[in-house]
Amino acid sequence: MFVPFLIMLREGLEAALIVSLIASYLKRTQRGRWIGVMWIGVLLAAALCLGLGIFINETTGEFPQKEQELFEGVVAVIAVVILTWMVFWMRKVSRNVKQQLEQAVDNALQKGNNHGWALVMMVFFAVAREGLESVFFLLAAFQQDLGIWPPLGAVLGLATAIVLGFMLYWGGIRLNLGVFFRWTSLFILLVAAGLAAGAIRAFHEAGLWNAFQDVAFDFSGTLTTHSLFGTLLEGIFGYQEAPSVSEVAVYFLYLIPALVLFFWPPRPTTSTSRITP
Repeated sequence: MFVPFLIMLREGLEAALIVSLIASYLKRTQRGRWIGVMWIGVLLAAALCLGLGIFINETTGEFPQKEQELFEGVVAVIAVVILTWMVFWMRKVSRNVKQQLEQAVDNALQKGNNHGWALVMMVFFAVAREGLESVFFLLAAFQQDLGIWPPLGAVLGLATAIVLGFMLYWGGIRLNLGVFFRWTSLFILLVAAGLAAGAIRAFHEAGLWNAFQDVAFDFSGTLTTHSLFGTLLEGIFGYQEAPSVSEVAVYFLYLIPALVLFFWPPRPTTSTSRITP
């Protein structure tokens, strides 16, 4: 439940910040009449992501066992790529995303289209990117943790992000977004490492990967996944009490380079704009 909550909180807050920045800029530049058009793009993006998630979930439920394992492995790999890209993209653009959005709004409204379709599409693609990232992660999370709690956590995370987004727009709260994204990014890299290990396990169960299947260690006597703490570790970080050598190797082959790049000092930029409405 916690991981879907955190991912949807972060992704939802990114989307809310995008919408808030665009709405604030339209209002500040005396173009508030276009805010309604902006919401069309938001709703279309939300409908696309929701429809795609439902379609994929419904059409893959009847796969045979090996095909189901293969699908789970592929989705996990896609989720790892998306989560990693999300972390480093935000790290790169967080200082000038406001300027980029404002330029995109100006370009969209200068195309001479009285119906504002350029603005609709600009907002649609900006929000849909965040939504599609969430779709593939949630597919991977729901496959690893069944039951009502993961969907409930995702809904609560999204609802919290929406409330925070409106409060940021109205000026009711101030968040240190740099600290928020920094710590959630670190947590997401740990989650992605667990998904990577889960992907190699799914490929083994699908019959595609059979190397290095010796048990690396066995903690079933001290920290079983049937215990409360073990269940939490399994749901959050993909912990396994008796993982194979290949699972442990993939976990650290992903995590170590990712952490090195994450803590590597970023290149200085000339822009000083920050992601604050």
